[in-house]
Amino acid sequence: MNPVTKGYLRLTRPANLPTSAADILAGTAISGVFMHATLGESSSVNNIEHILILIMSSVLLYAAGVVLNDVFDYKIDKTERPERPIPSGLVPLRSAAIFGGVLMALGAGIAFLVNPLSGLTATALGLVILLYDSLAKHHGFFGPLTMGTCRGINLLLGISILGSFNYWWCVSIPIVYIAAITLISRGEVYGNNKKHILFAATLYASVILGVLLLFVTADLNVLQALPFLVLFAILVYRPLMKAYKINSPENIKNAVVAGVLSIIVLDATLVVGFSYWWVGLPTLLLLPLSKFLSKLFAVT
Repeated sequence: MNPVTKGYLRLTRPANLPTSAADILAGTAISGVFMHATLGESSSVNNIEHILILIMSSVLLYAAGVVLNDVFDYKIDKTERPERPIPSGLVPLRSAAIFGGVLMALGAGIAFLVNPLSGLTATALGLVILLYDSLAKHHGFFGPLTMGTCRGINLLLGISILGSFNYWWCVSIPIVYIAAITLISRGEVYGNNKKHILFAATLYASVILGVLLLFVTADLNVLQALPFLVLFAILVYRPLMKAYKINSPENIKNAVVAGVLSIIVLDATLVVGFSYWWVGLPTLLLLPLSKFLSKLFAVT
């Protein structure tokens, strides 16, 4: 592959993109699409098309966010991550900014093909992404909160597929979860973040208990979703415990990577809870895809 082309790909962090698609699948499940779909109905065909459009919108917006994040971090990366495409000179700063802007415009624009609510939700997501990249990420409290809000709105983008926001308060799940990952990442370069890890462990627990409470109180498919939730807990807590015991940058990075990729398992859990186990499997299969891509491209 051409080095410049690979440089642009690296900016989009391909390994993370399936996690964005998983958010959309979870959101569409929450909307009730899978419970009411009947094979062969024209409405079902339309729903499939709309799901694919929203996935593309989400992936483009996510890619735009990480590209523009590197644009805003150019000066910091010259010192801390000089090997990244922009500070290394592989991708010019101006070209990266244009690239990110085009991705964001496309991501927000195509969501209007589904319905006006989806388009407005995608536009709002783009604006919050810009807020995080430019300002919020430097704040100790609002940084994690804004990053989590991006994921929450992404879930809401999936929920909007039918033109309404059913179970809109489910956005609190990814907001809390991503805030936890963002806290862990605070020690990725220099280590020494045990307090953040303990707080993140508490946030992880609140997410797991919150999902269980949601499934039980709303009389959802808790029994079929439970194995998915247990898998999620194992995947996030094992590297987190290791990072706490040996608080090195490498272990912290591994905990962050595990947290990011395990979003897929959390989303699959939500899909199963709001539909059936076999509907959640395609979402879960995005995990090996992410893991494969993570061997080729950086996650953080």
